[in-house]
Amino acid sequence: MTEFELYLKLGFQHIIDLQGYDHMLFLLALSAAYTIKEWKSVAILITSFTLGHSVSLALSTLNYIVIPATIIEFLIPVTIFITAVQNFFPRTNRQTKFHYAFSLLFGLIHGMGFSNYLKLLLGKEVSILQPLFAFNLGLEIGQLLIVSIYFILLYIYTRFIYQNHRFWKMTISATAGLIAIFLMIETRFW
Repeated sequence: MTEFELYLKLGFQHIIDLQGYDHMLFLLALSAAYTIKEWKSVAILITSFTLGHSVSLALSTLNYIVIPATIIEFLIPVTIFITAVQNFFPRTNRQTKFHYAFSLLFGLIHGMGFSNYLKLLLGKEVSILQPLFAFNLGLEIGQLLIVSIYFILLYIYTRFIYQNHRFWKMTISATAGLIAIFLMIETRFW
């Protein structure tokens, strides 16, 4: 296995690892506001999240930004909570543009959450560009897989169970928001 393949696999495993379910929870809360017809918007949101994740992962791994892990561990469920809560309000075209910015910002926060582990993996690599690119490509592939499965389930739900999207969105968002509250309490940041 080449170094590129190794980091690609690590990025993919990072997102599909059930022990790191907070990442998946964020993706579900992010996707819940959108219908199947809006899958392109979700793909853009996911990519903007990955870009933010990539930037902060690189800056944090290179020690350009250093934020205590306890703060990041608290902020990650805050991003889930904010994303879930915003799904309870009607979305306008203008708000959709803000969703892209929030997704990028929240990607910055989530990226810092993984940087310590990546620092250990990279050790004293001469160049971290290729490993970071491979890792984030694996992350993006994993995220798109999760969102694809999500949309398949949404399709089955709305097509065969005959429920509307609004009920689905509210259920996913309320569940994500409650779990985020428990995660915030669990971090004991304050």
